Amino acid sequence: MEKVRVRYAPSPTGYLHIGGARSALFNYLFAKKFNGDFVFRIEDTDVERNIPGAEASQLHDLIWLGIIPDESTEKPNPKYAPYRQMEKLDIYHKYAQMLIDKGYAYECFCTEEELEQSREDQLASGIASPKYDRRCLNLTEEEKDNLRKKGIKPTIRIKMPDHQDIEFDDLVRGHIKFNTDDIGDWVIMKSNGIPTYNFAVVVDDHLMEISHVLRGEEHLSNTPKQIQVYNYFNWEAPKFGHMTIIINENGKKLSKRDHDILQFMSQYRENGYLPQAIFNFLLLLGWTPEENKEFFTMDEAFECFDPKRLSTSPSMFDNKKLIWMNQHYIKQLTDEQYLSFIKPFVADLLEGYSDEDILKITNMFKGEISFGKQIRDLLSPIINPNEINEQLLPIIENDTAKKVIETFAKYLSLVDEINQDTIKSCFKSTQAELNVKGKDLYMPIRLKLTGIEHGLEMYNIITILGKEKTLKRLK
Repeated sequence: MEKVRVRYAPSPTGYLHIGGARSALFNYLFAKKFNGDFVFRIEDTDVERNIPGAEASQLHDLIWLGIIPDESTEKPNPKYAPYRQMEKLDIYHKYAQMLIDKGYAYECFCTEEELEQSREDQLASGIASPKYDRRCLNLTEEEKDNLRKKGIKPTIRIKMPDHQDIEFDDLVRGHIKFNTDDIGDWVIMKSNGIPTYNFAVVVDDHLMEISHVLRGEEHLSNTPKQIQVYNYFNWEAPKFGHMTIIINENGKKLSKRDHDILQFMSQYRENGYLPQAIFNFLLLLGWTPEENKEFFTMDEAFECFDPKRLSTSPSMFDNKKLIWMNQHYIKQLTDEQYLSFIKPFVADLLEGYSDEDILKITNMFKGEISFGKQIRDLLSPIINPNEINEQLLPIIENDTAKKVIETFAKYLSLVDEINQDTIKSCFKSTQAELNVKGKDLYMPIRLKLTGIEHGLEMYNIITILGKEKTLKRLK
């Protein structure tokens, strides 16, 4: 195989989305499978929608996932630089002019109003898919000069050939064919001098020697346009592969309205998902391994990744599976790794505690949490107890409950060391003295200490609080 070079080329109009992360991952695995290069470049021509910090966020979220570009805006190869489209406008102008000179492109002076009127006229006449009517194709130089004098800045349109099929073998979907009559002459350079996506991406991919393009199926209709540009320049086109969409549990395309699903990698980082869990989940979101296996290291993924096993059916985002995977990886962390992972989520709650005590306390929740931030919901009521709900007040305000709290406090005050055995002993002594058990024994103390009905085992709660704080709350 030729030298494999693939790319992930996001727009800095937002942050790294689930779909983008999956595309980047499959490109990265493809490159590493065949000892190739994975390139990160930026398509920043939609200037008005660009967000400050989005480029760096996308790149660093990829690196967090373990998807490390061989080349990027921060690690350019001089042979292929620059890596941002807005830094090479002169290059696109040069190639657009070459197409004009060859008769493959032409200037278009149509206004937005004229284009919209043409579209409406075509629809009214029964044309289901309107396209540009080529009214500017044969303008004379004199006519062009007159239009320029009126202040009209032209776009540049590519002249698509008539009645031709454009065919290619898709790495995922097999043989695909389009007819040029269904496409029409499309704009390659806007009137503001900025290239359109379908033109710029071809120039970029050619100059960067991209050999394979793996991307989402929403780009499938762009492919014949891009192939025609390759044909006009007599350049070799890369191999294309179009991955299926990601759907929600209702079978609909994943959208930002799916509030039950976190959409961006930055959200997963902030909520305490582990990168290896996200990587592993994305790996199986549209790709099936030969063996029946759920968990892969990055090296194992390099070894067994086969683009032929990319799914041809939509991939369902199973949130429960992702949570289960993350929980699995949390449980696998060593004490040192777990402390590093969990400490940022509890630092303010456990201010003043030593790392040893923080580890001891947070380890109590290790088997329960599905993501790091969840520990706050479990730990907060212990550190900062809730106000007791009015409906629960009768549980602690009756005479029996008051005696349970008083008696348990009496026995706890006699204890020298707080541990599981001594706390159990306090409960047993309270039970024997008052002849109470079960909910009548434990619930009044739990509510007094935390303000809520459920949570950690009582001995863990008292261990976290320590003897002094526990007695203070009971009294």
